[in-house]
Amino acid sequence: MSEVESNQILTLTDEEGNDHEFEVIQVLEIEDKTYTILMPAEENSNDEDEAIILRMDKDGEGNDILSYIEDDAEWDMVAEVYDTLYFQEQGGNDDNL
Repeated sequence: MSEVESNQILTLTDEEGNDHEFEVIQVLEIEDKTYTILMPAEENSNDEDEAIILRMDKDGEGNDILSYIEDDAEWDMVAEVYDTLYFQEQGGNDDNL
């Protein structure tokens, strides 16, 4: 996998071998690790879909791979950083909540 960038469309394959397209919403560098925030890009997705957070790791051959975050504290940390950035991008106004 090459460098992941915002607005890029990635195709991920699930456990059953089905392909799903996701849009990269944000790429975050936190504590020397890279995380991607993805949203479903498929036509049947809706605004209520939750973002998916994946960590960029290396496989045994040194290739970039996206990995699930299994540590709850790590996931919460990334989600908090993303929420803070998203809130700031929206103007920091909570009148629309």
